[in-house]
Amino acid sequence: MKKYSELAEFYKGKKVLLTGHTGFKGSCMSLVLAGLGARVYGYALPAPTDPSLYETLPLGTFSESRMGDIRDFDALHDFYEEVQPEVVIHMAAQPIVRESYRIPRETFETNVMGTVNLLECVRLSNRPVSFLNVTTDKVYLNEEKPGYRYREDDPLDGFDPYSNSKSCSELATHSYAVSFLRETGSQISTARAGNVIGGGDWAKDRLIPDATRAFLRGEETVLRNPSSVRPFQHVFEPVFMYLDIACEQALDPAKQGWYNVGPEEKDCITAGELAEKFCSYLSGAKSAKTSVSRQKEPHEAGLLMLDNAKIKKVFGWRPVWDIDDAVKAAAQYAESYKKSPEEAMTVLKEQLAAYVTAWEREASR
Repeated sequence: MKKYSELAEFYKGKKVLLTGHTGFKGSCMSLVLAGLGARVYGYALPAPTDPSLYETLPLGTFSESRMGDIRDFDALHDFYEEVQPEVVIHMAAQPIVRESYRIPRETFETNVMGTVNLLECVRLSNRPVSFLNVTTDKVYLNEEKPGYRYREDDPLDGFDPYSNSKSCSELATHSYAVSFLRETGSQISTARAGNVIGGGDWAKDRLIPDATRAFLRGEETVLRNPSSVRPFQHVFEPVFMYLDIACEQALDPAKQGWYNVGPEEKDCITAGELAEKFCSYLSGAKSAKTSVSRQKEPHEAGLLMLDNAKIKKVFGWRPVWDIDDAVKAAAQYAESYKKSPEEAMTVLKEQLAAYVTAWEREASR
């Protein structure tokens, strides 16, 4: 677990190609990379939500922001060759489980062939890069065993089209790594993060964005599956660990691999508990209660937890913010957004500064 100052030393001036930079997690990654002094080149479709965190990012965050479809190999390859990146972080995806039931073919095209297209760009360039494919905690064959935390050597076989396409993305990455890329001097890893929360996420069918919209409208928060257990964590947790993995594997190729980035077991709570926590931190939100949706819903896992022992052992990582820190930050952003998007961005920057301080403290232990 590198200190923030060590990460800044590594990333300063480096050309980083970031796919999916217009999404919530990609926008947070862009903000952190810019703060580290990296030259950030984003490639993605236009922001998928309105409002979006991407639209409020400060000027100068990107060296270039290119709108393009990850499925368009020629456009992606042209951009890759223009940038000639030193670090590649792959976040572009169709990321919504329920949406994947509506558009399964597009989901597989984006999440599988989009990954293959990017890996092919790396192969054809024949230049070494530090490559990280960001997947999901949902890649595992989830048998919903009580108390079981999925480990990196467990079988990959996600259930729904989104989860399964991410399992396939993992396998494609493994194949390219051993077949082509390691012999070029590239370092290749994948990271499977838990459910991220935080201010600036406006995606549909996610708990905190749904609860935030309900708060802003003065309505109740409606939950689909209040008893579902998930490895919730603040978005800064995986973003910083992704950057640490990409940095450390470049310095020590023995550290490349496949990693869970998840919270401690005590922070894996139900969706209902998360909603109640979030609502309790919203001052003056008299209508911030939860009710359960009675509509018939497509299948989503009821129990999912990650074992984070491997990443702790290899990188000496420890989660920096617990679930209460994460929920407080998300609620603070929601309240500030009610005043103005500009106020919310100011709050997000303050939260990032606080997280950097906490990260530095943990990395120095």
